[in-house]
Amino acid sequence: MNDNYISCQEENGSINISEDVIYSMVRTVITEVDGVAGLANTAGAELAELLGLKTVSKGVKVQLNDNQIIVDAIINVSYGCNIVKVAQQVQDRVTNAIQATTGFEKPQVNVHVSGISFDK
Repeated sequence: MNDNYISCQEENGSINISEDVIYSMVRTVITEVDGVAGLANTAGAELAELLGLKTVSKGVKVQLNDNQIIVDAIINVSYGCNIVKVAQQVQDRVTNAIQATTGFEKPQVNVHVSGISFDK
């Protein structure tokens, strides 16, 4: 389990959100977008799986930089779908979900399309 937290200092205490919560939410939102065939593995994630290590961030990277949440999503798009429209929908939905659940305004959401999935 990841021990990194995104922290917000409020006047009556701090609020800490585990990065695992953001990962889970982002993965769920992405897989609900029409045209997304799935999240893509990075070489590091595939190597970790071969070694039997769990990798929470498969296809998603979340980081906090200067009080801004930065998300990198690596997706595969279904053949026949407009790649740009699918990527924009992913960007919009992830942005809205992060704003609604964390209160962080204007997260940076980078969508990387790493492949096309064909129906068999």
